[in-house]
Amino acid sequence: MYEIRFHGRGGQGAVMAAQALAEAAVLEGYFAQAFPYFGAERRGAPVRAFARIDKEKIRVKSQVYEPDILVVLDESLLEIDPVGEGLKPSGKAVINTTKMPEEIDLGVEVECGTVDATGIALESIKAPIVNTAILGALARVFDVISLESILNAIMNRFGEKLGHQSGVMNAEAARIAYLRTKIGRCSARRQLAKTKVWLPAWYEIPPGNALPQHAIEGVLIGPGSMVQNYTGTWRTQTPHYTKDKCIRCLRCWFSCPEGCIERMEDDYERWDYRYCKGCGICAQVCPVNAIEMIRGVHEWQ
Repeated sequence: MYEIRFHGRGGQGAVMAAQALAEAAVLEGYFAQAFPYFGAERRGAPVRAFARIDKEKIRVKSQVYEPDILVVLDESLLEIDPVGEGLKPSGKAVINTTKMPEEIDLGVEVECGTVDATGIALESIKAPIVNTAILGALARVFDVISLESILNAIMNRFGEKLGHQSGVMNAEAARIAYLRTKIGRCSARRQLAKTKVWLPAWYEIPPGNALPQHAIEGVLIGPGSMVQNYTGTWRTQTPHYTKDKCIRCLRCWFSCPEGCIERMEDDYERWDYRYCKGCGICAQVCPVNAIEMIRGVHEWQ
């Protein structure tokens, strides 16, 4: 059995890529499954998708923890998520980046294919949706499924959903990526941090109710446990607050869905950027344009 794990961000098409790969495998006579794992269902938030391919019927239903193939649709995830965790020493990786394979540090030294999938997507389909380009690179690295089957799966899936011309453009993105993929070996200098996880035993879950709020081995669970997750790294834009323009109406403070705007004693505001996801609602409700959304992850006092 081959197990494949996709790492991407909401909007890049990681789930669609896993589904198209599974369809390509079926076209070649394999059994296959594909399914996603969402964290926060928001564009830009990290997401995972999984695929399994086997000659026999697949009965495993869990997530993929020790993949044979790792696919990373967004290079920035390498800095915030131990994406190489569990990758088998005999495994392979496909990374969307402008770097050479030798410049990539996954924490595991494996055969690695790199491709500028973002550039190819912008060139071919005029949008930074990299899933079909990364599938072309995957066909180059993962020689079990042919490029032809992947192109047919893209035409079936994208053509049926988005129209024939969209299918042609996405298939072309995959074809270009296949040709431009660079093959080498990535490095293993990075120490992979073990992600702290906790799963409740059956006797720890109250029937018909949520878990009570408490901590187990340093991991908060139950209501309020999200304060341990620094969700501010997800944002693609950051609110910049100009105090001199603020009229202290507090609309931003009332409207912030994450509660990351702190109301000061004098009714001016302060942002806790560790949790700000950059939704921009604060800027939209401000009547005097005291809040401006600036592209990128920033922090201001």
